[in-house]
Amino acid sequence: MKKYILIVLTSWMMACKAPKIAFNEHRTNLPERYQTSSKIDSSIVKINWREYFEDEFLIDLIDTALLNNQNLKIAFQHIEMAKSGALATSGRLRPMVNFAPSASLRRYGLYTMDGAGNITTDILPNKIVPTHLPDFLLGFQASWEIDLYSKLKNQNKAALARVWASQEANNFIKTNLVNNIAVAYYELIGLDNELEIVDQYIKIQENAVDLVKIQKEAAASNELVIKQFEAQLFKLQGMRYDLEQSIVEQESTINYLIGRFPKTIVRKKAPIESLKLRDSGEGIPASLLLNRPDLRQCEQELQASRLDLQVSRAAFLPSFNIGTILGLQAFRPDLLITKPQSLVYGFLGNFVAPLINKRAIQADFNYANSNQLAALYAYNSKIIEAYIEVYNQLMLRKQLEKSFILKTKESSILTESIGISDQLYRNNRATYIEVLLAQENALETQIELVRIKKMQLQTQVNIYKALGGGWK
Repeated sequence: MKKYILIVLTSWMMACKAPKIAFNEHRTNLPERYQTSSKIDSSIVKINWREYFEDEFLIDLIDTALLNNQNLKIAFQHIEMAKSGALATSGRLRPMVNFAPSASLRRYGLYTMDGAGNITTDILPNKIVPTHLPDFLLGFQASWEIDLYSKLKNQNKAALARVWASQEANNFIKTNLVNNIAVAYYELIGLDNELEIVDQYIKIQENAVDLVKIQKEAAASNELVIKQFEAQLFKLQGMRYDLEQSIVEQESTINYLIGRFPKTIVRKKAPIESLKLRDSGEGIPASLLLNRPDLRQCEQELQASRLDLQVSRAAFLPSFNIGTILGLQAFRPDLLITKPQSLVYGFLGNFVAPLINKRAIQADFNYANSNQLAALYAYNSKIIEAYIEVYNQLMLRKQLEKSFILKTKESSILTESIGISDQLYRNNRATYIEVLLAQENALETQIELVRIKKMQLQTQVNIYKALGGGWK
C-alpha cells in the first residue's frame, strides 16, 4: 500500500513541474540625441497645447473636439472596461462569500439505502422521516483560492497594467486629435491665403482684358490677344472654384474631427506668413520620445504580457482551494430557529494539480510566451518608428526653411516682373505672351510660398506631436 501511495505522490510531484521562463531583455536603446545641430529645447513636450498654439479659434476647436470626438469617447469606454477587469481580478484575491438561502423537496426510493433507512428513523420524537422530505437552508457559503504562487496577484498586476495601457491609448488619441485639428486648421488658413492671391490675379487679369479690348479699338491690338487674355482669366476663375471646393472639404474634415455636422469654421483671417509657433529646437534629446503615450502604452502592454506568462506558468502547479458553509437547516421553516439542532457548517480544503493531458495549459503557456515576445518586438519597433518620425520632421523643417528663403526671393523678382512686362507691352517692347507668362509664374510662386509656410507650421505641429506633446 505504501508503495502505491509513493508512486502516486511521485507522479503528482512530477506532474506539477512548471517550465522555466526566460524573458528576452533585448530592448532597442535610443540614441542620446538626433543628428542635427546642437540647439536644445527640451521644454516643448511639457508645454500645454493651449500655450503652444495661442490661437483662440484653434483652441476653441480643440476644446470642442475633446468633448465630442467619437473615437475619444470609445477610448474612454475602453478605460472603463479595463478598470472593470482589474476590479474583477482584485476580487479573486479575497474570499468569495455568498448568502445562499435554498429550499428543496426530495423523495428517496424505498428500495435504496437512504429510503430504507428513513422509514425506520425518527426525525422528531415519535415521527419518522417523511417520504417527501422538504429541506430549507438559510446560510452563507464561502470559497477562497490560496494564492500560493502569486498567480492571482500577477493576474491583478496584469489587469492594472492594461488599465494604464488603455489610459495611455486614450492620451495618444488626444495627441493625434490635437495634431490633426491643428494641421487641418493651418491647411484651411493656407487655402484662404491662396484664394486671396487668386482673387488678386483675377482683378489684374480683368483689367488686362479691358485694356486689350481698348487697344483693339485703337488698332493697337487684335482679337487673338483678347482671346488669350480671356482664356487666362477663365483659368484663374476655375482655380478659384477648385479652391472654394477644397475649403469646403477641409472644413468638413475639421467638423468630423470635432464630432458635428458641416458648418463654417471660424478662423483667423491673417496672412499665413504672420503665424508662428514655438521653435522646438533641432538637437532635441531622443529620450524625450519616452513622453509619447503610444510608447508608454507599449511599455505597459509588455509588462502585462510578462505577467500573463507567469500566470500561465503557475497553471502547471497545484492550487489550494478552501470552501466553507455556515447556516441553519431543517425540514420545516419553523425549525430553522431551533439551535443548535438546526445549525449546519462545513469546511473543505483540496489541492488540485494537473496530472494527465496537460496540452491545454501547455498551449496557454506557449501562447503567453509568444505574446510577450511579440509585445517586446512591438515595443522595439515603436521606438524606431518614433525616432524616425521625429527625425524626418526635423530634417523636413530644415529643408523648408531653405526653400522658404529661396522662394521668397523668387516671388519678389517675379512680382516685379509683372509690372515690368506690363509696361513693356504698353510700349510695344514685349509680347502679350510674355505678359501672360510673367503673371502665371508670379502666381504659381506666390501660391508655392504660401504652401511652404503652411508646411512649416504643420511640421512644427507634427514635431510637437511626435515628441509626445499635446495630451496633457
